[in-house]
Amino acid sequence: MTLPNQKYQIESRGPSPFLGLLLMAFVSAIAGCAVLSSATVEPPTSASSAEGWLAFAATPPAAAAEPSAFIAPILGSALDPTPGPTPLPTVGPPLPPPTVVVALPPIDLEAARAKAQAQGLDLAFTKIGFHTGPGGNATGLGQWMADLNAAGIPFFLKSTDDAGPILEAQNIMKANEAAGRFVPHTLVFRLTDPRFEAPFYNLSLSPEEAAAVSWQLNRDNVPSKLEREYIWLETLNEPGRYGDNGQLQIERLGRFSLETAKLALADGYRYGAFSWSTGVPEPEDWEHPAMLDFLRFAGEHPDEVAVAIHEYSLTNDHIGAIYPYLVGRFQSLFDICDRHGIPRPTILITEWGWEYNSVPQPIPAVEDMAWASWLYAAYPQVKGAAVWYLGGQFGGIAQKAQQLILPMRDYARSHYFIIDPGTGRIDAELFRPNPPTLLGVDPLTMPTPFPRPRTMP
Repeated sequence: MTLPNQKYQIESRGPSPFLGLLLMAFVSAIAGCAVLSSATVEPPTSASSAEGWLAFAATPPAAAAEPSAFIAPILGSALDPTPGPTPLPTVGPPLPPPTVVVALPPIDLEAARAKAQAQGLDLAFTKIGFHTGPGGNATGLGQWMADLNAAGIPFFLKSTDDAGPILEAQNIMKANEAAGRFVPHTLVFRLTDPRFEAPFYNLSLSPEEAAAVSWQLNRDNVPSKLEREYIWLETLNEPGRYGDNGQLQIERLGRFSLETAKLALADGYRYGAFSWSTGVPEPEDWEHPAMLDFLRFAGEHPDEVAVAIHEYSLTNDHIGAIYPYLVGRFQSLFDICDRHGIPRPTILITEWGWEYNSVPQPIPAVEDMAWASWLYAAYPQVKGAAVWYLGGQFGGIAQKAQQLILPMRDYARSHYFIIDPGTGRIDAELFRPNPPTLLGVDPLTMPTPFPRPRTMP
């Protein structure tokens, strides 16, 4: 698969066999977005390409006529007209996108890492994992974990209510430790009973009081076999910008999340805050003083406090729909942190996918996941993304999602990324899916899984 501005290094075989992406851009009015040029910004040439690497740069698609009302998603690009603070001098120019390396497994990752680091670069891996829960069909998930672990490749796993998969992954990590081996897998767990979220929505409690009640309920009901040093906990799910009273609840969310993070840290847990649904919050929400306070704390404690988000395209047509306002939205958060001098927080994408009850067929799905892996590889703060959903209900989505487990295992074992480990200014245009066809899709045909009840995983 060839992507815009994306380079491939070939080791022992040709480029990835997957078919080219058929991608579309939605044409619809998005609040707060500007009608701008559709020109693609060329990335800077890497000054640190490893000697002897054979890199293939994608040929940009031919320029297309700009359709009426086309909205160019250009968060952070040179064309972004949004006024805001000037980026701090510590944030340099945008970094070049990762180089994709294709190799026959097993790959000597230590040798590859040493070669990259000798040139001031580093390695990143495929970060697409899976979200599971009770019921459904997770056949092959254990094999996926074991095989990636054996290859030295970190995996990302989220489970709601069902502790079994997390326990299996935890045991893998403990066995690694016993053998003097370290593979940084990321495990996320959440309890979905409404009573565990209810304190946040009880407006008779202050945000800090609600956090204390909520944290105690969640902490005391985590299955005892799950050990705190191996897992991240979520306590909310898609709370929304507005509360049940119709009022903006950004300040409450910021204060609640900061207090919960402090309580979790004191108890030796790791906490994933918010679990925002796709497309929220608005960038300006992050600049509320209460949110900035939380982000500063998260930036100071990247190993214990994270921002949990959900990224969906809301269509099976392609994962880059309305990029970067759905998938890739985390980049606007990083841009805001850079502008305020806050370290970029750890990101857990605890739900990721297309539609809430469906996924594409394996070949186009893996192509979409390969593009997203390339995007996420550029940002070490992004620990991974969990494909929705291997659990029960939701139109039997697990029967289709299960078919992606072993293909993604094979992709992860045969692809890795060479990255620049520095921090550069955010330019989302560097990762725009190819081609930006600008097809006029009727927005009324777009699947609308919202509003979703808070009791959903």
